[in-house]
Amino acid sequence: MSLLVKGRATGRDIVQVTPASAGWRHVGFAAHRLAAGERLDFDTADREVCIVVLTGTVSIAAGARQWGPLAGRSSVFEPRSPHAVYAPGGLPVSITAGSAAEVALCSAPAASLREARLIAPAGMRRTVRGSGANTRYVCDILPQTEAADGLLVVEVLTPAGHSSSYPPHKHDDDNIPSESALEETYYHRLNPPQGFAFQRVYTDDRSLDQSMAVEDHDVVLVPRGYHPVVLPYGYDGYYLNVMAGPKRAWHFKNDPAHEWMLGN
Repeated sequence: MSLLVKGRATGRDIVQVTPASAGWRHVGFAAHRLAAGERLDFDTADREVCIVVLTGTVSIAAGARQWGPLAGRSSVFEPRSPHAVYAPGGLPVSITAGSAAEVALCSAPAASLREARLIAPAGMRRTVRGSGANTRYVCDILPQTEAADGLLVVEVLTPAGHSSSYPPHKHDDDNIPSESALEETYYHRLNPPQGFAFQRVYTDDRSLDQSMAVEDHDVVLVPRGYHPVVLPYGYDGYYLNVMAGPKRAWHFKNDPAHEWMLGN
């Protein structure tokens, strides 16, 4: 099975991943383009959903609660945090675009009754990770310190010519605190959009070893194994990560073959 899910360059529905299509149990992901005035309706059913306003302005209703207009970024490559809304299971949701917009729907199984809430940009933690050509810029949208049943959501900006998710790390062994078992999706954007990135997903025994050329709007599935990303010269990279598993905790293990570079 290919771990690369190609995004659509045109149309409302850019890309969709379900647990059934991915062959796993937890993570779901979808991205949509909305024209000004267009509305997207869905029911969360038995899943919790984190709606991330990637670009544009939208209004969001989840059950009896409403927010908006939420004026977002003109590009995911702007160095500022997005608006997001957390919607628990069992709620009708509607998203109405006030301008051309792109939204991401990140989901995992719902396990409890929670309140829908706005996740404001000002409350998101922004950090710099790595150094030199391994520097990237991280925004924690829904980290494990914030309430949810299983979802973890984060976005990362990687400058051209840099590596990311590097040294290679994995989180597929339920062995907390050393490592946690989390499925993960990477939703990639490139700037300029005709660019590409490379991502490899591999295990220690190489029973899984796929290397992919990733283009704008593509999704990479990470069911297990290490999963580094590299951006070539001239193209900045953005990715939105969605993680979920049997326990809501992010603990990872670096590939010991490449961990030496952390000492430099």
